Parts: sequence; structure tokens; C-alpha cells
Amino acid sequence: MRRFILFHGKRHPRELGESQVGEFLTHLAVDRKVSASTQNQALNALVFLYKAVLERPLGDIGGVVRARRPQRLPVVLHVREVKALLRHLEGSHWLAACLMYGSGLRLLEALRLRVKDLDFEHRAIMVRDGKGQKDRVVTLADELIVSLQRHLEGVRLIHTKDLADGFGEVYLPDALERKYPQAGRQWGWQYVFPAGKRSIDPRSSKERRHHIDESAVQKAVRAAVRKAGIDKPAGCHTLRHAFATHLLERGMDIRTVQEQLGHKDVRTTCACSVGYAAKSAANPPYIDCRLGILVNLDILSPAAGGVRSRRSQTLSLTGVPETATRSTGNPVGSRPHSGRSRC
Repeated sequence: MRRFILFHGKRHPRELGESQVGEFLTHLAVDRKVSASTQNQALNALVFLYKAVLERPLGDIGGVVRARRPQRLPVVLHVREVKALLRHLEGSHWLAACLMYGSGLRLLEALRLRVKDLDFEHRAIMVRDGKGQKDRVVTLADELIVSLQRHLEGVRLIHTKDLADGFGEVYLPDALERKYPQAGRQWGWQYVFPAGKRSIDPRSSKERRHHIDESAVQKAVRAAVRKAGIDKPAGCHTLRHAFATHLLERGMDIRTVQEQLGHKDVRTTCACSVGYAAKSAANPPYIDCRLGILVNLDILSPAAGGVRSRRSQTLSLTGVPETATRSTGNPVGSRPHSGRSRC
């Protein structure tokens, strides 16, 4: 608002109209060379000002030069770079990063997992209320099963202590808390990655244990990128790009990758891996085409030096049994609240 008023010589917004708003938006794109999102934010702020504050809604704003949204290639890590990154993570941060790389989960999808969403028998993960409020089933890397089970043993101890202290309740989505008052204390509804301490839920003013904050994982991954000597601007979402790219490099059908990532349009899947479809001589993760299950994820195995966690121990590198099947049933139960994320 301040820039808008200063741009028009400190005139009051009541004295200005659609043409002046268009001139300011064009100035942002042409002279200030702002991004498309910044220009859209300025437009939305001005629309709100005139509609809600001045009670004079704007009409048609024509002749505006729009800032172009650039078409950028995604940042994708090589297999050795992913291995180096994971080697500098530990504990819950390592496990969450492995799920993002091994199952193609978004950051909040990984952190909002409940215990009931893990299906070890079918080696599947139920993603509830993902982007676009869609459920989907993704594969669970065989090498992560033992680490996840041992991690859940520690989570159960935390939950048991919370129950003994008179707490142990977690947030339930939608109206489930009213329909099932005791469900929040059940083991199946507990977060796979609980926070280190309890906090007051502003929605209900109850003291609960939420999942770990996404910023903690983001900071840990960025620190691991620096320690690994990776010069690319990599972050948590880069692991999801690497998941898609490495599968395509191994010849996996793009429709299967699209289902794993939960994309509505296959063009989004292509954008996440464009320019990186060349075959790699390294050993990236791949999917057994007959079963649709991730196998040979030696990057995720602590036996390959991919973890320095106090909880994790050496795992054997075994393939997926021939009797393994992919879970195709519809997820049962309600879904946690969704978060905003990228592709």
C-alpha cells in the first residue's frame, strides 16, 4: 500500500481508480522487474483494499503488463549426491528424508503420517489428504521397514508416558474429535514423527503433542547439503524431484511415477524431471515393474553408510519377496488437514 501511495505522489487511494492501479502494476513488472507472484500479491492487496476497506470494488483493470512466470528446470541431485546428503542426517530427520526420496512424499505428507498409515505387510504408505485433498498409496522401501519399526518403538514409549501423565491426545481432522472423543489417544492416530515436547493447540486450547515442525527438517537438510559439499540449491523438495528422475532414468513408465507423486496432470510429472531422463551408470533406486515396489534402495540402507543415527543399526540388503503385492485398496479412515506445497 505504501508503494502504491508513493507511486501516485501520496494521493489518497479514494482519489485513484482502475487506471492508476493498472499503471502501478505495470510499473512493478516493467521498472521494478518483480516476479509474477509479487505482482499478483500486489494486485490481491489492492483489490482487498478497495473492496473491504474503501468499500468501492475495482472494475476491469485493462492494459496491465503482466510479469511472466519463468519456466525453470527443477534441481535434481545425482545418486552420489543423495547418498552424501543422507550421510549427514540422523534420527527423525534422516528417516523423513528417506521417505521423501524413497517414496516421493512431500515434506508435510511425510511429517503428517499417522501410525495407522504405515502398512508394513504390503510395503505401502497411505497418504491422506495430500495436495488437492486426494488420498493415494505409495510404496514403502524395503530397507526402511526395520528403521521405521524401531523408530515407532521409541514413539510408543513417548505416547505411553504422555498417557501416564494425563495427556497423549493428538489432533483429529474434521469432526472426528466430536464423533470419536477417545480416538485421539489411540495408538493408530499418533504421529509417526511426534514433536519433542507438548504444546497448546490454538484450535482447542488443549495441551497436545503435534508432529515435528517442517522448518526443523528443512534446516537439517540445508545443513546436510552444505556439509556434503553440494553446490546446488537443494532442499527437501529436491529429494522428491530426485525420486521421480531416478525412476525415469531406470526406464519406469511415467504414468506409474505420476501415480506415486500424486500428480493430476502428467505434464507436472514431466516438469519435475525434465532434462534428466538420460540413463545413469550409477545405481539409483528403481521399481520392480512386475510388482510396482521399490527395491535395491541401497542409498537408504545404513549398511551403505547412509545414516549416523543413534537409533538405526545395520540392515541387510534384501530384495522384495516374490509374494509381495502392491496395496490397491481404498484408504480407510479420515484424513489429516492438508498443507500447501509444490508439485
